[in-house]
Amino acid sequence: MQNLPSRLHHSAVVSKDLGASREFYEGIMGLPLVATWCESNDALGEFCHAFFGLEDDSAVALFQFADHEKYQALRKPDTLSPFHHLALAGTTQVQDNVRSRADAAGIAHYTINHGYCVSLYLDDPDGHKVEITCDTQEATDNESLIRNRASEELNRWLSGDHTTNNTLRSAAAE
Repeated sequence: MQNLPSRLHHSAVVSKDLGASREFYEGIMGLPLVATWCESNDALGEFCHAFFGLEDDSAVALFQFADHEKYQALRKPDTLSPFHHLALAGTTQVQDNVRSRADAAGIAHYTINHGYCVSLYLDDPDGHKVEITCDTQEATDNESLIRNRASEELNRWLSGDHTTNNTLRSAAAE
C-alpha cells in the first residue's frame, strides 16, 4: 500500500455571489451545504467560504469576498477555459437528475462521449465549468491495463509521438 492522500478534501473557486452559487450547487447539482466559514484578515479583508459536500466527504468550496475588487483580482483568468473545470464522478442516474434540474432552471448543458467516460457539462453562476462523468464499461474493464501503461504512454507523448491512444473514443464516435 502506498502512502497516498486518502481523498480530495476540497476543490475551491471564487464566487461573486454565494447565494447564486448555493442555488446552483445545492439546487441543480444536488450537493448539500455542509460548512460555512466567515473570516477576516489583513491581506484579504472579510471573506466567506462555503463547502458543498460529496458522498465521500470531500467538498466543492466557494470563496466570496466582501470587497468586490478582491473578487475581480482573484477570479483570474477572466476567460475561463473549458480545460479548467471541476469533474465529479457520478452515475447515469446522477447525470439524468442534474440534467433534469438544469433543464427546469434553463441552464444550458451538453454531453460528450470521450470513449473512456461520458460527461455532462454545465457552467456555474461564475462561469466555472462543472462536469459529471461516468466511466464507460470498456474503460472499467481495461482499468489495470490503462494504469499499467500510463507512464509508458506519457513518456511516449513527451518524446514527441503524439499518436492517439484513445481507441475507445474512436469506437464511441462510430
